[in-house]
Amino acid sequence: MIQTPYLLFLGDAPDQLAAKVAQGIKDWRPDNAVGQFRMAGCGADVKLQDMTLQEGLDAGAKTLVVGVANRGGVISAAWKEVLVQALQMGYDIASGLHNLLRDEKELMAAARVNGRTLFDVRIPSVAYPIANGKKRTGKRCLAIGTDCSVGKMYTGLAMDIEMQKRGMKSTFRPTGQTGILITGGGVPLDAVIADFMAGAVEYLTPDNDADHWDHIEGQGSLFHVSYSGVTMALIHGGQPDALILAHEPTRTHMRGLPEYDLPSLEALRDMALPIARIANPACQVVGISVNTQHLSEEEALSYMAEVEKRMGLPTVDTFRQGAARRVDALDAI
Repeated sequence: MIQTPYLLFLGDAPDQLAAKVAQGIKDWRPDNAVGQFRMAGCGADVKLQDMTLQEGLDAGAKTLVVGVANRGGVISAAWKEVLVQALQMGYDIASGLHNLLRDEKELMAAARVNGRTLFDVRIPSVAYPIANGKKRTGKRCLAIGTDCSVGKMYTGLAMDIEMQKRGMKSTFRPTGQTGILITGGGVPLDAVIADFMAGAVEYLTPDNDADHWDHIEGQGSLFHVSYSGVTMALIHGGQPDALILAHEPTRTHMRGLPEYDLPSLEALRDMALPIARIANPACQVVGISVNTQHLSEEEALSYMAEVEKRMGLPTVDTFRQGAARRVDALDAI
């Protein structure tokens, strides 16, 4: 088990989006984080106390969590210096990067000499089956996005919390590094061999009570040429009964792809629903989740009202306004 509390390592993340792992932990498990460690040139800030490694230890931190999800998941030489120092000082290290901690000789040596543990959460721990497409009992909801990092995970977490407050049967099913670090379990889907991705989602969301909802953490986007494959696996393996469309309205282009524009919500609906109905003919689009963090309150309310009128679907910022209307829509299915 990864020991808490954490000191969140933001490194030299170029922007806030790159620090989405740290931001997710701070927002959903604030008691697990004592502060943040930022290197020179860091362009991200999750609004925790800036700390040195020693200050983190003094505050009780036991694990340094790499809170950055950079393109390609690379551990730079500059990061490595800090991580080795942390191991020497008594930290364990946890990371969800594609560049595994255990593949770095300096980190392995420092962990061994100092009796510390390296946790790579992006390593599949199960021999997942190939998907069979058989209908499973229980209900499932999946948020799909116009782009990466638009609030799909936040939508699922908020709905799970709201359902549990109401005494409803609900489970959040993590499929990425941030969700796994928040909840302590799940499937690192983008590290699963392609032929087994949909089967891994079937494994993650097994038969359940008829009135139980699984909230499957969304990944990527059908419109993102780099990461569309993982989204397709979630749609077919998850066999969702309900889809929620997730969108961030201030984006000028797809994340990491400046030559690609974001699709409209209508285009996402019209592409995703026929694909979802291959595996579950009863699937419905039940709502829209808008990430309004870069809008004022007035701008956010105006934008969501316009989208709701245009699309005919309940439209909210699930994190900012709560998930009640979203859960009402699921409860009506």
